[in-house]
Amino acid sequence: MESESDETRIKTSNQQRRVGLLYDERMCKHYDPDDDRHPETPNRIRAIWDKLQTTGITDRCLLLDAKEADDKHLLAVHTKNHVNLIKNISYKSYNSRSNAAAKLNSIYFNEGSTKSAYLAAGSAIEAVKRVASKELQSAVAIVRPPGHHCEQHKAMGFCLFNNVAVAASYLLNDSPELGVKKILIVDWDVHHGNGTQKVFWNDSRVLFFSVHRHEFGRFYPCGDDGFYNMTGEGDGAGYNINVPWENGRCGDTDYFAAWDHILLPVAKEFNPDIIIVSAGFDAAVGDPLGGCCITPFGYSLLLKKLMNFAEGRIVLVLEGGYNLDSIAKSMHACVEVLLEDKPLMGSSEAFPFESTWRVIQAVREELSPFWPTLACELPQNIICPVAPPPHTLLSSSDSETEDDKAPPKLENVAELLEDVIKPLSNLKVDADEDPDASCSWRSKLSNVYVWYASYGSNMWRPRFDCYIAGGQKLCSGSMNKTLPDEIFWKTFPCHIFYGRESSHSWGPGGVAFLNPEKNSQHKTYMCMYKISLEQFNDVLFLENGLSLDVDSALFDMATLNAISNKEFGSQEVLKNGWYGNAVYLGKEQDIPIITMTCPLLDIELFKSGELPLCAPNKSYANTLIRGLVEGEQLSEAEAIAYIDAAAKSL
Repeated sequence: MESESDETRIKTSNQQRRVGLLYDERMCKHYDPDDDRHPETPNRIRAIWDKLQTTGITDRCLLLDAKEADDKHLLAVHTKNHVNLIKNISYKSYNSRSNAAAKLNSIYFNEGSTKSAYLAAGSAIEAVKRVASKELQSAVAIVRPPGHHCEQHKAMGFCLFNNVAVAASYLLNDSPELGVKKILIVDWDVHHGNGTQKVFWNDSRVLFFSVHRHEFGRFYPCGDDGFYNMTGEGDGAGYNINVPWENGRCGDTDYFAAWDHILLPVAKEFNPDIIIVSAGFDAAVGDPLGGCCITPFGYSLLLKKLMNFAEGRIVLVLEGGYNLDSIAKSMHACVEVLLEDKPLMGSSEAFPFESTWRVIQAVREELSPFWPTLACELPQNIICPVAPPPHTLLSSSDSETEDDKAPPKLENVAELLEDVIKPLSNLKVDADEDPDASCSWRSKLSNVYVWYASYGSNMWRPRFDCYIAGGQKLCSGSMNKTLPDEIFWKTFPCHIFYGRESSHSWGPGGVAFLNPEKNSQHKTYMCMYKISLEQFNDVLFLENGLSLDVDSALFDMATLNAISNKEFGSQEVLKNGWYGNAVYLGKEQDIPIITMTCPLLDIELFKSGELPLCAPNKSYANTLIRGLVEGEQLSEAEAIAYIDAAAKSL
């Protein structure tokens, strides 16, 4: 029962619903100790909270207190080893934390990580408990670190605990008195909610719906988990719905179509007791990682459509979103809808992409055996009007606005949409940076072509495309996203080996390096991609974990000329970089062939044992195998033998 002090914190009217807001500054103590420009920054939740305060939203809501999760509730979702890792990580030394993070995918730890993770998961529980008990009609948990990528046994993708999964499990398994039997989880984050999917894969009590940029497995978290044929197993068969966009730049109308023709019909049949939204806002206009175009109006209408179910009992739990302006305005629009203080105003003359209808129809066909409401074909008058193909909207950048697709006509929502529809250059995380700082070297190198020779995981074409088009490891790809249209294979008389005990991208296990000494006794397979020297620099930046927003190239024409005097000539272009050495391998069609490897000093350290040699893990090795087999260079058995031989010696 509410206390009198709680009652005075919310102003009610006949029209306004009772909405809870949860924010705690202590969750800002989790930050990257080595990179103050990391996109998952404490300023994400500060920006949201500041927006809600300055617009008076906080005065119209009940402010909830954050609470730390109990281990028993975390252990209902996560393994004991994983819970213990997060529980103790902040009390380890800096080196221990760094080593632990290096074994995981896109994760950092600091002294505040444990407290923040426990608060984020516990606050999600608190929010759903207050709504399920009907004390509140809706609630918003402004939490970090996010959660939907975290799997039962490992952190990944900026996520330490799976906050939404822990909260849903609490309602279903630990609080029978609340009467929650069925939960709809809607994940509208631009990345697939792989962790949440795996937790409820066999559970018919949870209908999990994820709409995400997928690009046939090339967009983070990469792989097949987010494809539409992943529908659940056992009791959970048919209760896992993925809507995998084939391209970026999807906007309001694409998402409206997915709601109207997939989610809403199924939600009506499922009839949930409560809805939890994994509310990532990295599909918003201007997000530096997402490359999509949802406006605040779009998010507000998606949410409004969900309020017709579960008597409007909805909890929003923050996930991703890395443009501070967009994330604040998008969440503000959503809270306005939950309060129902203002009617929604807006309309759209835009159409979905043709690829959107293709995906929607494929999802409906896949799910129709489980949900008969999806069995009928969509009328042609609905699916025929389409937007221009996404690749025709811009020549080489994802930084377009929703204007490129005939944006919604907005009338009386100026407060919600003020200055939102802007180019990405105006909405980037570091808005005070000069967007033209790196134009000079980029323009000079954009028309100079090289063959990039890949001998590691980039031999597999979909993996390399991530480095150019974006998606892998939550990165935005090269500045120039034009994919190579000329590719061939070649062997070289040199030796590859596997070193380092773990990497950020692949976790435990070695990764491939090249010993650039010519040796006729060895043969190394390399896939050649014809790319610009500008793109080669971006691959260098990404392979070494660097930002693309730099004033100068690592590898310029002077460097190319300096190493082109002889085959296997090399030069260090980045001190202390894992792939800081550029190597010249000759010419093909009078175009230089270049690759990258570790500095020559590191090779000597590998030989002496001061740096560890280490066989690749199964995931990395399988990527190499796929590259060699799909590139028609080796059979699977031959590829396995080739990798094993390289792993045995330097």
